Amino acid sequence: MKIKSPMTVLKHKAKKTFINEDFLLRTETARRLYHDYAKEMPIIDYHCHLPPDQIAEDKIFENLTQAWLYGDHYKWRAMRSNGINERFCTGDASDWEKFEQWAATVPYTMRNPLYHWTHLELLRYFDIDVILNSDSARDIYEECSAKLSSPEYSVRNLLRKMNVKVVCTTDDPTDTLEHHQTIKDSGFEIKVLPTFRADKSMLLIGDPAEYRAYMEKICQMAGLSSNDSYDDLLEALQKRHEFFARMGGRLSDHGLEHIYATQFDDQLAYDAASQAIAGSVPDNDAQNAYKSTLLYELAKMDHAAGWVQQFHLGALRNNNSRALRNLGPDTGWDSIGDFSQAQALSKFMDKLDSSDQLAKTILYNLNSGDNEMIATMVGNFNDGSVAGKIQFGSGWWYQDQKDGMEKQMNTLSNMGLLSRFVGMLTDSRSFLSYPRHEYFRRILCNLIGTDVENGELPNDIPWLGKMVQDISYNNAREYFGF
Repeated sequence: MKIKSPMTVLKHKAKKTFINEDFLLRTETARRLYHDYAKEMPIIDYHCHLPPDQIAEDKIFENLTQAWLYGDHYKWRAMRSNGINERFCTGDASDWEKFEQWAATVPYTMRNPLYHWTHLELLRYFDIDVILNSDSARDIYEECSAKLSSPEYSVRNLLRKMNVKVVCTTDDPTDTLEHHQTIKDSGFEIKVLPTFRADKSMLLIGDPAEYRAYMEKICQMAGLSSNDSYDDLLEALQKRHEFFARMGGRLSDHGLEHIYATQFDDQLAYDAASQAIAGSVPDNDAQNAYKSTLLYELAKMDHAAGWVQQFHLGALRNNNSRALRNLGPDTGWDSIGDFSQAQALSKFMDKLDSSDQLAKTILYNLNSGDNEMIATMVGNFNDGSVAGKIQFGSGWWYQDQKDGMEKQMNTLSNMGLLSRFVGMLTDSRSFLSYPRHEYFRRILCNLIGTDVENGELPNDIPWLGKMVQDISYNNAREYFGF
């Protein structure tokens, strides 16, 4: 007698998921656009936080928790809200115990995007069409873990499975990029490129000890003999920028509360750096002048290199000081901020544009109350030199869910050109997050399909199909020059 696998047995007793081939596609036009045009397009993940060392070594995970829950502050926040002790999030519970508590939380995530993402990921990676809950947890965990621990589910094969063509990681200028070199030397057909994120060179100015240590490290990486002035920092950043370019880098990124544009003054920046190097904390005005001036210099580097610069704006980070003290940053204690954005953003971009040194730029907005402002700001600096030169980026972080993505695309449609949009990115640390691109494409096709069936757009399927293919893949391929 042939013994059935645990999942085969489970499928006879557990409820199938709600995700069918027409998930989120409410009209016939939406279904045609998705299935005939968007579905098979490749993926360019031009912003993520995937660890390049795991791609270099072609890591094989031991179990589903390692691949799915480690580092995932989205899930941790949901578990905490469900009354799950921290031991099962970031603590010393076993991997199975952590997964067990996550599975118990999943039914309570209904109407949170985690519910959709969870079941899309189980279906697309593991062919598991079963609702995850406490009853199904053990069988799902064992089947997924068995698959993940096989070479077929190594991280490179997970990327291949999702038809990914380009991955852009997020890297500090002091990173050696040795793992990117290993990946390149291995002949891996998917491009894994670094992204230049120099935020520490700005944000550490208020912490003299950390600033001095960072200055020493970046100057050493750049091969400089001196590390005691603002000029040394600029030279080191320029050399590292050039090194990233030689390694295939084509993008920079900044994660800021708001753009710094109070005063652009080289002497003030030099003086602030000198104070910090000497062990003194510059006053707030000096720090802001330093940040503004350095951000401007970094933007000019991007333009000179022909790069795309990205700005992720509006996160209020590390709100819970007790959690920060006990667990550290990036563990799920950040929220949407309500910073004033428009004037500084206008001033910063205008200063660059006035000397024709404004690089292609993507603005990601975390506070949806600023959507219209961002969408109209983009239009101020689209000068006709490049289609969609300044982009209103995809719904980011708390906005990369159905409502947030619809709001972003509707605002862009009303005040710009949706057809020139470079589309979705994962912004994720997980190799199992790529079905978010499918999620985005289904939402996009449903928006357009609904307009057609409401008589608000012509039923020109070939043109609309081209439009969704462009937004899904082609626009990004052309925009970034990969």
